[in-house]
Amino acid sequence: MPPEVAKLDVSYETSAGGLVVSGLAEAVNNDGSVDLSRMYVALIGRLDRRGRLLWSMPKGHVEDGEKIVATAEREVYEETGITGEVCETLGEIDYWFVADGIRIHKTVHHHLLRYIDGDLNDEDPEVTEVMWAPASELIEKLAYADERKLARVAHELLPKLARAEKKAGRRTPR
Repeated sequence: MPPEVAKLDVSYETSAGGLVVSGLAEAVNNDGSVDLSRMYVALIGRLDRRGRLLWSMPKGHVEDGEKIVATAEREVYEETGITGEVCETLGEIDYWFVADGIRIHKTVHHHLLRYIDGDLNDEDPEVTEVMWAPASELIEKLAYADERKLARVAHELLPKLARAEKKAGRRTPR
């Protein structure tokens, strides 16, 4: 790290969010296999400095006194219009950046959320677009390598979660 950066004040931030998944039980075939192309995840798109639309997982800052899981559910709702319920932990992304002359260490907690209700909207001013993407295309859609690693974790967790949803008799509300 350059000496001028090492001398900066340090701030710590915590965020949470994740992937809300629709169509879990419906993706289970009669033979018990799971078709990831039949379940969908909500993604947000933001424009970068070059005007490119980059897809990522919804997330945002933890409010004072707020639990991580509550933040994940709130941020997914605020950025996508979808109400979800956390059902699994995907993992954390940890990184450093500099803003306004301060070194910031940020930890983002990501979760899988079961779709409960709502329609996609991009009313959040920080979000350019929102979309339902087939879970089978998730890794290719995500712009950031750390989120693609978590998408691989999601791909490992989704079949078991889908079978549990079907066994419990849950269906995606429509």
